[in-house]
Amino acid sequence: MIRALNLPVSLIARAGDLTLRRASDDDLGVLMLLLADDPISATRGDKADASDTAAYRTALAEIATDPANDLLVMVNGKDEPLATMQLTRIPGMARRGSTRLLIEAVRVRSDNRSSGIGSAMMGWVTGTAAPAVGAALVQLTSDEARQDAHRFYERLGFIGSHRGFKYQVQ
Repeated sequence: MIRALNLPVSLIARAGDLTLRRASDDDLGVLMLLLADDPISATRGDKADASDTAAYRTALAEIATDPANDLLVMVNGKDEPLATMQLTRIPGMARRGSTRLLIEAVRVRSDNRSSGIGSAMMGWVTGTAAPAVGAALVQLTSDEARQDAHRFYERLGFIGSHRGFKYQVQ
């Protein structure tokens, strides 16, 4: 279970000593800004518009109550969120009944990119979170336009082995 993860945890990045913790409703406004602080997400509707607050609040509450999901934030010493990611534990039949840990919605605030925050978060996921939740595989998807992100993930040992598909439900 994702909720069994021992959080908060201290992580070190070039940006300094940081804390990875569960997101709370108090983080909602900053989470909306982190999602909007990305040109690709902005084209998909993540614009941090106040009229969307209720939808984001509902999503955060649903994630928080689902034991297979967690929404995390990386904060500095002032408890200011600098990055976020969602983790989902997926039990499966494939690969001899292997469990997967899915990473989604990774965002690092634009003024903190290339500061080691993403590397620290991914290192924690692969080295600590995945074994703790019994995952044999960590996976993520990344928009084909995110070439810098692809190089980042490959540098960390992720392999671009599959092609993903999405179907937009009307």
